[in-house]
Amino acid sequence: MKKQIMALAATTVIGGSLFGTAALASTYTIQPGDTLWSISQKNGTTVDQLKAANGLSSDMIYAGDTISTTGSTSASSNNGTYTVKAGDTLFKIASAHGISVNSLKSINGLSSNMIYPGDVLSTRGNGSAAPTAAASAPVAQAKQAAPVQTTTAPQGNTIAMKATAYTADCAGCSGITATGIDLRNDRSKKVVAVDPNVIPLGSRVYVEGYGEAIAGDTGGAIKGNRIDLHVATTDAANSWGVRTVNVTILN
Repeated sequence: MKKQIMALAATTVIGGSLFGTAALASTYTIQPGDTLWSISQKNGTTVDQLKAANGLSSDMIYAGDTISTTGSTSASSNNGTYTVKAGDTLFKIASAHGISVNSLKSINGLSSNMIYPGDVLSTRGNGSAAPTAAASAPVAQAKQAAPVQTTTAPQGNTIAMKATAYTADCAGCSGITATGIDLRNDRSKKVVAVDPNVIPLGSRVYVEGYGEAIAGDTGGAIKGNRIDLHVATTDAANSWGVRTVNVTILN
């Protein structure tokens, strides 16, 4: 598929919707060109604290979304419990509540790092308390929900690569990839353009900050350790910018 690499604003990130809104009064509406880093610097916090407070599983943000710049997410309650949302991890929840992962696991009687959307966790205690009724939710709901977190990192050959982004609407694009995927019918399809000499076409890959995708396209400028990520809109492509990411070839 012919593509034109767009003029890109470096280091800006976009992507999946934010999970939850601010529990406290301090909020910030994301502007075009913002990154979690720039927002953290404006508000005297850190990227990790912003991600924990808003239940973010990646650095991707959308212009127009409102995020909390202090405190925990709205899923936290006043009685020392927290309802797990999609994208949460024990590390994020623990960080948002000022406790360690081990303490959070001990408080809730957890023997692994696996949690599920809808689980209710206790966020208070010294780590020696017996599991509360809320802590039994993961067991009761495990058969109904897909896991949020596993401790296994993507396995495979990992390569540091320069990543840009494109859309099916780019100038000169047909909307159909080199392997026949019609991106016009699925604007959210995770497809990356690769150099087949580096990553074979058809491979499953995991791209840092983008997720799991199919190496399903090529491009005239995509040579060596370069990839081009399909995103839904031109604004999303411009917001992605040019960045170096780790790409793991899964198979």
